[in-house]
Amino acid sequence: MSQKYSQFSAFLALVKASVRSMLKSPSAVIFSIAFPLVFILVFGFIGDRQMKVAVGVPTHSVDNPLVFPLFTDPSIQVYNDSLSTLQRMFEEGQIQAIIDLKSERQQPEQVTITASTQNKNLAHQIGTILKSQALKANPELEQALAQKLQIHDNLIQSKEFKLIDFILPGQLGFSLLAASVFGTAFTFFHMRQMLVLKRFFATPIRKSIILLSEGTARLLFQMIGALLIILIGRYFFDYTLIRGGITVVNMLIVSALALLVFMSFGFIISGIAKSDSIIPPLANIFTLPQFLLAGTFFSVDALPGWLQILAKLMPLTYFNNALRAIAFEGASIWDVRTELLILILWGIIGYAAAAKLFKWE
Repeated sequence: MSQKYSQFSAFLALVKASVRSMLKSPSAVIFSIAFPLVFILVFGFIGDRQMKVAVGVPTHSVDNPLVFPLFTDPSIQVYNDSLSTLQRMFEEGQIQAIIDLKSERQQPEQVTITASTQNKNLAHQIGTILKSQALKANPELEQALAQKLQIHDNLIQSKEFKLIDFILPGQLGFSLLAASVFGTAFTFFHMRQMLVLKRFFATPIRKSIILLSEGTARLLFQMIGALLIILIGRYFFDYTLIRGGITVVNMLIVSALALLVFMSFGFIISGIAKSDSIIPPLANIFTLPQFLLAGTFFSVDALPGWLQILAKLMPLTYFNNALRAIAFEGASIWDVRTELLILILWGIIGYAAAAKLFKWE
């Protein structure tokens, strides 16, 4: 009596073979681990220099002429909202200071600059800018303004948002996107060209098992790489993991979801490519704009308005936002559900297109 063919055994064998293949592939190791680690090391050793300082100005203070120069200063990003919202943003590390101006008739104009103890020099610098603006506006009243304008530094202890806290999620996204799109596209194109897929058809293995095994192998490989990147960031550069192990688990869950979404576009490219020389240009059309615009190396807020609209259409933007919220703000999976739903929507679009374009032969 012949033994029944085991789809599960075939699945395990394909996963093992695929993982071994990736471990032996220089490009897989470079895209998944080496490149992201190089960027993390570079930015980690640079330190916490920021291109822009984010400050908040409450709605009741925005019309005060003293704050006008802050809006035009290229080194300052101004956020205008209610005081309670700005205080929450400050506590979460999204802004580095709050400038609250209060002026009443026959009373001295008072400015309270709230900053963290790590940014006490920032409070002093903002105060200098405000005093300078007051003197420019009324040079003939220099002595009077010097007595009238009262600036108070309110230094409090808060979480410090370091450069590594911004860079590491972006590099993790870089790793997942590049490895998923390029790796999947090249793997299935070569398997089709070398008639490996055709040989599989001579066996009882299901087509779904072939795809599932490749996805599982890539998931295992990439999650090990992601965990390595997170741990290096944490123990060598003090990367913020606000809830410890729970934060790491949540980051890996989001990374696994993003990996599955990004793989769909690798399937699409492998299906439409006529030769392996066509794969890099096609893959770069999808990946390169996201590397540059989706908050990988710098904040989306630093882009012009029309580019911000484009960036907010990209799946990598939502992955980066979700990871930063989980790591620094202690957000749960439920808290970043909007970002995850948008990623899932991209996955539905990607796999629907892959079902039409992917070729087995």
